[in-house]
Amino acid sequence: MDLDQADPEPAAAFARDGVACVRGVLDPAEIAAAAAAIEIVLAAPGPLAQVASGPGDPGSFTEDFRRWQDVPQIEELARHSRVPQVAAALMGTPQVRFYHDHVLVKEGGTRQRTPWHQDQPYYNVDGHGVSAWIPVDPVPAAGCLELLAGSHRGPWLMPRTFLAGEAKWFPDGSLAELPDIEADRDAFDIRRFELEPGDAIFFDFLTVHGAPGFPFRGRRRVLSLRYLSADARHAPRQWRTSPPFDGLESQLPAGAGLDHPLFPVVWP
Repeated sequence: MDLDQADPEPAAAFARDGVACVRGVLDPAEIAAAAAAIEIVLAAPGPLAQVASGPGDPGSFTEDFRRWQDVPQIEELARHSRVPQVAAALMGTPQVRFYHDHVLVKEGGTRQRTPWHQDQPYYNVDGHGVSAWIPVDPVPAAGCLELLAGSHRGPWLMPRTFLAGEAKWFPDGSLAELPDIEADRDAFDIRRFELEPGDAIFFDFLTVHGAPGFPFRGRRRVLSLRYLSADARHAPRQWRTSPPFDGLESQLPAGAGLDHPLFPVVWP
């Protein structure tokens, strides 16, 4: 079942489904700033940038992470737009810290699908968190992020590399595998939305999600901003997380709150 309508009560939708669509989170000036930031990132990729599509793809899928400290527009949006306030309301938390930013660009004609996955198993934090997936281009429902309602209740599912499907994090057999959602989409409560620039999909770190390719003429440029609730704690892993925070384990012990310059308080 595919649904593409925004919920009139985002907090109730988020609590129930682990996903909520909020219209017009960014105003026109902020949309322009986000678009400019994405172009800066594309023109000067950071050390964590990667092309996540194969060499034979007629389009391309580019990602970059953790650019807020060198791209001022991202820092401004992460700290001072409406996004952290909405994140706080959805998580029901008295304090919100910024976790990291993620730029995702699928050029027109890209075939590469983003496989179904949860974000939480890739991260170095435990506790509650929310991502805001914010396009700066119109996104038809057929090219939108897709989310499995209710999956935020768990369990954790096996994270694998997107192209090769390798278990680089948890050992094979240690976590349940994702169901084959594409084999029977009608059996799942899949949420997707037709989006205008500045709309946002907010989803829990445990919500199973993926995305189709982008077989359209335009581009799908997205700025994703990720936030942590007051209960979030540092959880060092025995593997390189995505994104990595190299050396953080020497500064924050396991189980500590995220009181660190990398994770500034952005609400209240």
